[in-house]
Amino acid sequence: MSGTEEPADTPSEEEDFGDPRTYDPDFKGPVGNRSCTDVLCCMIFLLCIIGYIVLGLVAWVHGDPRRAAYPTDSQGHFCGQKGTPNENKTILFYFNLLRCTSPSVMLNLQCPTTQICVSKCPEKFLTYVEMQLLYTKDKSYWEDYRQFCKTTAKPAKSLTQLLLDDDCPTAIFPSKPFLQRCFPDFSTKNGTLTIGSRMVFQDGNERQRSVIELRDAANGINKLLDAKSLGLKVFEDYATTWYWILIGLTIAMFLSWIFLILLRFIAGCLFWVFMIGVIGIIGYGIWYCYQEYTKLQEHPSSVLTIYDIGIQTSISMYFQLQQTWFTFMIILCIIEVTVILMLIFLRNRIRVAIILLKEGSKAIGYIPSTLVYPALTFILLSICICYWVVTAVFLATSGVPVYKVIAPEGHCIHENQTCDPEIFNTTEMAKACPGALCSFAFYGGKSLYHQYIPTFHVYNLFIFLWLINFVIALGQCALAGAFATYYWAMKKPDDIPRYPLFTSFGRAIRYHTGSLAFGSLIIALIQMFKIILEYLDHRLKRTQNKLSKFLQCCLRCCFWCLENAIKFLNRNAYIMIAIYGRNFCRSAKDAFNLLMRNVLKVAVTDEVTYFVLFLGKILVAGSIGVLAFLFFTQRLPVIAQGPTSLNYYWVPLLTVIFGSYLIAHGFFSVYAMCVETIFICFCEDLERNDGSTEKPYFITPNLHGILIKKQLVPQKQKE
Repeated sequence: MSGTEEPADTPSEEEDFGDPRTYDPDFKGPVGNRSCTDVLCCMIFLLCIIGYIVLGLVAWVHGDPRRAAYPTDSQGHFCGQKGTPNENKTILFYFNLLRCTSPSVMLNLQCPTTQICVSKCPEKFLTYVEMQLLYTKDKSYWEDYRQFCKTTAKPAKSLTQLLLDDDCPTAIFPSKPFLQRCFPDFSTKNGTLTIGSRMVFQDGNERQRSVIELRDAANGINKLLDAKSLGLKVFEDYATTWYWILIGLTIAMFLSWIFLILLRFIAGCLFWVFMIGVIGIIGYGIWYCYQEYTKLQEHPSSVLTIYDIGIQTSISMYFQLQQTWFTFMIILCIIEVTVILMLIFLRNRIRVAIILLKEGSKAIGYIPSTLVYPALTFILLSICICYWVVTAVFLATSGVPVYKVIAPEGHCIHENQTCDPEIFNTTEMAKACPGALCSFAFYGGKSLYHQYIPTFHVYNLFIFLWLINFVIALGQCALAGAFATYYWAMKKPDDIPRYPLFTSFGRAIRYHTGSLAFGSLIIALIQMFKIILEYLDHRLKRTQNKLSKFLQCCLRCCFWCLENAIKFLNRNAYIMIAIYGRNFCRSAKDAFNLLMRNVLKVAVTDEVTYFVLFLGKILVAGSIGVLAFLFFTQRLPVIAQGPTSLNYYWVPLLTVIFGSYLIAHGFFSVYAMCVETIFICFCEDLERNDGSTEKPYFITPNLHGILIKKQLVPQKQKE
């Protein structure tokens, strides 16, 4: 009785997830007769791109990237800019660094002292009064001192007049350039902090100061420069190593290409190469972290360095700590064990994935142009990234110099108000605030464009994400169309039409730009929400309690799961678009229903295949990363001499590793898309045909038997 009632109470698989495909003698693969889809989204996408181009042009007109590369003096002039009087003056000098302990440093983002461009930093102690006494005997003292004065300065002024005119510093002390700025040249003597072998010195105002005060002042301005200094140093490292980075990325491209070609012939053997290579690279990382840990443990540093006094960005300090290398070692050990365990427990599914990769290799062998397509994707992505970076830089440097009143003691009713440096000394603000300065603050303006620059930054980021995801979607749809053409050819390769990839790419651009833009828009919105969430977390970090942090982690996890689920569904939707030419929503629905009707096969093939390909990506990125590490840390002098003046060797190193992974991901995604397309077509093939003479399967008998066998095993275990 119960056996007869169960079908009536429980909906059938077909009712839940749509009707299966039926036999169609005229169906021969991707439909040729199709029309434009999601036209409204296409129009919105094109309008946004036009607006993006206009934004770039406007930012190009108003922005000046030199403002991010060069220090700026109190008059808003660049230090070291070619074609200006400051061309040979590349270093910024502070008249009175001790004023940088003022609270206004962090409130107004400026040190309340005059700043000028100089060609070198002072090398000795000397006050203005001492210079005047020595000037009567030797004129050279003034020649040395005037390098750190304004061009209008004269040696015969009284100290009172000097302070009023602010033409020269009251004292100079031994300094060294750091971040293109003159900072005190600290050293240690018997464990005591000194500068020029002194612990106290004269500040030129008849006051005796200690080295500790000078250190605090230097640390005060260093806090102000932390974020900007890191950016400047990273910029310098990129300027020094950009061609080496390009060489590393080119090697990664050729290595990925070679692996793809070898997969065509020795997929099984190459998998073990991937496996042994990944385990070996992680093992090398564990060994190196252990060596660094024991080195720091056996030889702890007892010398006070620039890191100890705080005049260095905090990132480099972590590499001097034992805990950092111990943490890296533990993380790598966990990854190593995880990879080995996955190998053991997924060994049977990995065999199926290798067979799928071999079938994909046949498809790629018949359509070799698919191996070249990742280069086109890489070029398009590079154009998008470069345009976004350039637009962001020009937006950030848009405007005219804005000057504000800076009070040394932080007590002035006009503090932080805009001013004109040309007439400041004759205004009421100068009289009301004795000692105040009219100093350069930032670049900005009051026009409509300058008021909406933050909004333009958000727009720039969002369109960048949309374009990146669109380029990826275009590649997936074009490749899916080409591989679907291969699958639905009964006699391979005779029935495969000419130029299947070119034809599929043309169809995607001509008919389905709107659908691809629709799918990529969904991903871009999710990614934008994730970025906003991270931004809010960063801004509100100090005010968060445990509950808010827990909710933040939950939201981050939910958005991560949502993004990956949508990406998976989008890929299959693009395959349906490439085959049937329907709109995005209809294709996504058809793909979802088809996958749910074949959910057991999905569990067998999909993620394991991605795991095998992921090992290949890790091997490429890890191999190039190890070579880059040895090169940038001067450990390959026999092969090539690496750059010796890097601020952070990890800047080009991480760039090479991350870039190599992206390149490998682009190339191996060809195989991933090939396997996924073949799988979708296989599911359709099972529903359309039955393997008889009238309705033969299009899939090879070997792969058909393996997939069907893997599907039946869980069913038998369930029974």
